[in-house]
Amino acid sequence: MFAVVLFLLCAASCLSASAKSAAAGPQLHNKQLYKFSYTTEVLLDKAKGSKEGGAGYKISSEVKINLVWRDPSSKDDQLIQLAISNVRIDHVSPRSGKKNILQGSTVESILGKNKLAALTKPFLVHLKNGKTKAFYSYWTEPAVIKNLKRGLASLLQFQLQTGKVVENDISGRCTVQYQAAKDQITRTKILDTCKTSETGFTTHSKVLGVGRKSSSVTVFTLEDGFIRSAVAEETHSLAVNARRSTAAKVVSRQTLVKTGKEAGPPEVAGKDVASVVKSVDGKLAAVGIVAEKVKSKCKGCPTLFEHWQAEQKQLEPASLSKASAPRSFLALIQSIRKASKDEILKVLKSASKTSLPQVVDAVTSSQTPESLDAMIEFLNFTDAKGLVLQERFLYACGFASHPNERMLHALLDISKGKIGSEEIKESVVIIMGALVHKLCLKGGCNLPTVVQVKKMILEGPDNTKVESEVQVYLLALKNSLLPEAIPIFTKYAESEVGSYNTIALTALQRYDVSLITSEVKRTVNRIYHQTQRIYEKNVRVAAADVILSSNPSYMEVKNLLLSIGNLPHEMNKYMLSKIQDNLRFQLPASKVIRQALKDMVSHNYDRFSKVGSSSAFSGFMARSGDLTSTYSLDILYSGSGILRRSNMNIYGASKDAMLHGLQVAIEAQGLESLIAATPDEGEEDLESFAGMSALLFDVQLRPVTFFKGYSDLMAKMFSMTGDPMNVVKGLILLTDHSEVLQLQSGLKANAEFQGGLAIDISGGMEISLWYRESKTSVNNRGALVVTGNVTVDMDFLRAGMEVSFETEASLDFITTVQFSEYPFLVCMQMDKATFPVREYLTKYEHVSSGKSSQLRKQRRLIVSGSEFPLHQENSNMCKRVFDSSW
Repeated sequence: MFAVVLFLLCAASCLSASAKSAAAGPQLHNKQLYKFSYTTEVLLDKAKGSKEGGAGYKISSEVKINLVWRDPSSKDDQLIQLAISNVRIDHVSPRSGKKNILQGSTVESILGKNKLAALTKPFLVHLKNGKTKAFYSYWTEPAVIKNLKRGLASLLQFQLQTGKVVENDISGRCTVQYQAAKDQITRTKILDTCKTSETGFTTHSKVLGVGRKSSSVTVFTLEDGFIRSAVAEETHSLAVNARRSTAAKVVSRQTLVKTGKEAGPPEVAGKDVASVVKSVDGKLAAVGIVAEKVKSKCKGCPTLFEHWQAEQKQLEPASLSKASAPRSFLALIQSIRKASKDEILKVLKSASKTSLPQVVDAVTSSQTPESLDAMIEFLNFTDAKGLVLQERFLYACGFASHPNERMLHALLDISKGKIGSEEIKESVVIIMGALVHKLCLKGGCNLPTVVQVKKMILEGPDNTKVESEVQVYLLALKNSLLPEAIPIFTKYAESEVGSYNTIALTALQRYDVSLITSEVKRTVNRIYHQTQRIYEKNVRVAAADVILSSNPSYMEVKNLLLSIGNLPHEMNKYMLSKIQDNLRFQLPASKVIRQALKDMVSHNYDRFSKVGSSSAFSGFMARSGDLTSTYSLDILYSGSGILRRSNMNIYGASKDAMLHGLQVAIEAQGLESLIAATPDEGEEDLESFAGMSALLFDVQLRPVTFFKGYSDLMAKMFSMTGDPMNVVKGLILLTDHSEVLQLQSGLKANAEFQGGLAIDISGGMEISLWYRESKTSVNNRGALVVTGNVTVDMDFLRAGMEVSFETEASLDFITTVQFSEYPFLVCMQMDKATFPVREYLTKYEHVSSGKSSQLRKQRRLIVSGSEFPLHQENSNMCKRVFDSSW
């Protein structure tokens, strides 16, 4: 037994000694000068590459490395010197003729004498256990030169054991995976884990956002304890989620190959690194291995005011339906983001009356402290005449891609001050709800201003008796999507005021199914089945929508089916159509509905043969690998044939994310007296009213009233022109993605993706007593531009690529009702006009001497117009309507 113990102790001792002598990282030999060839390059191209090659540059040089000092007690604690020489600069892809803008240039003429001298000046790296402990260079050197040196230093960092570690290099603090084999090490840097001081921003919606895939792999081959070769490749692919062909790729490569070695200088004596560095050169300093920010200077760039003068014509109302408007809008935003408050105010004060609303859109969408301060100073919220500009400002805040607490605080201050317009007072509160939602999505729910606004809107409905104020707070809560608001919506869903019911129920429908409690379900079932009191039809169908969209149980669906046949005439038809639409379009509730329909009591001819004009229908607008767009049209009529509710929705789905792109709801009530008809049950005392509500890109906007009250109705009837009323008009920043890609080579790529939409949504309602006909219309006009720009700017060299697409489209939804006979005739039309799609690709290279080259390609597609299909009954009725009109 003693022999066994002795053997184990000896074995452990040997293993311990072996571990102590084994190297943790690269080791250099004393009095040796290692020679290498070194190349670093960056390429910008399409995601799948291109025949003409990408834009970019390649910097080649020779590198000499020698050991300066080693800690006598640890061979893995080393100070090494690196010196770059014989620098050459070329295009990364072959260029000929005028496209070769480097032809005839020397390195000194490109870099400049000072930068070249700085690049070739030796620098020191302190390596401990294969990791960079310190990088020594000169504070006076240009940041871009220090970064190139850092890129080379980071290439020397590796460990000899397999495993995952966190380490610092030029990319920041990153998690790195090492895989060791005989004389070969593979280093995989997990770039998504890298933490740096340069943070960007992106759009809160994944559907409208930009996706990025990144990889960084370095393969080392070793010889005699040090590097024989090191080959690194880093790739970043960026693409617009909704259209992945709008994409760009950045490829950075580093290659270090040993060319030989010779006798070198001996080690320097010294007790520690600091004293040795001082003895080598007292001006050397530990400047940090993480990359420095490089401020690029734009030579000859126009000022904001000059840029505005060049773009002004494109932002006049007459141009808003053209793609040139959002393209100018995006370009102006880029200029505003670099401008001071005074420069921005100068543009606001000089803009014409007709272009000023578009300037307000651009300034607010820029989302910088200077642009927000300029808008607050420019707008006078006490003046009711400034309603248009004030509302454009508020809507732009609501659509903000990356709002911050400061923006919300500004709106809170406005709400506490004197506001001249009642409409603006309402919009401020409603938009604050949208900002709360976006800030909470980013983890800012506990910010002081967010907490304050949450308290205000959560307590608001119970703190006032004014109907319009309660509606505003409910709409703000609908925008906020706060889980704490669900009990409030549940309470107001059963209120005796119809408008409260509708807002509360449509808000509940927006919540994730997991948040819909059993109490909510009991409430919406009570409303639909009228177990406690009678409700308006549009409130009951809104309750049915919540039931069907909230993972309904078998009994809930069965009770819905059993109710058909016992409902008001048109509601019977609507619910039947809703059930059939769920089945046909395979909506989430369809599986339970199919189970319930196996019961012949609920599924029989008597229930499923109900006639009427109300309907519900869903369909696909577009389907591709990137984006699926769907639409739904729900129409509910009163028993007398007058529109009660029209609801059009458009959704977009991409990468497991959903975006409620558009909802336009038109509601009318109390119009039966116009045609001497009898109102439906529960609607006998309703005031004459017609209005329109819009939700755009997940943001509920302030509702618009067409008329309210009998006297207002009659005045509008005799003055009605048929012209649509504007609901929302302006320029919206849809996609907004900005990030700095710090490449391991020391270069930086700036990626900017933006999408701008010029939109005009209007709606109208006409009633002709003479022809006994009513017509409602929702007109949507828009122009969309999405651009992606990736640049590598080294001050002395610049390369970039821009990908973009643009389109101009229109979508009209018209409902015509003829109530001269019963059953009345209803025709719904949803038309998409023929529209173009243009794609552009631009690659460019520029040197400090002024020479530049550019390659531009474009492609044009035509998408044919069409009328979106609805159910067959609608087609048959449209034929009768237009035949009778003819």
